[in-house]
Amino acid sequence: MQRQWIKASEIGEYLYCRRAWWFRQQGQASANQAALQAGGQAHAAHGRSLRLTGWLRWLALALALLALGLLWAQWGTP
Repeated sequence: MQRQWIKASEIGEYLYCRRAWWFRQQGQASANQAALQAGGQAHAAHGRSLRLTGWLRWLALALALLALGLLWAQWGTP
């Protein structure tokens, strides 16, 4: 007997709507394909903005360190 794994997203889907979870288990596609596609695109856009935020945070840290280095170099010279 093959072991079937349950994903955390399946538990969330089951808790949200047992019938939708059951339909997915039976292989039936949702009637709200347009809404699902729009939601997928929204999640992808949110993920891109989070990645951009992370890169901008590192860039800000690098620029702050560069500014501190330049200030330290300026004060170090008579």
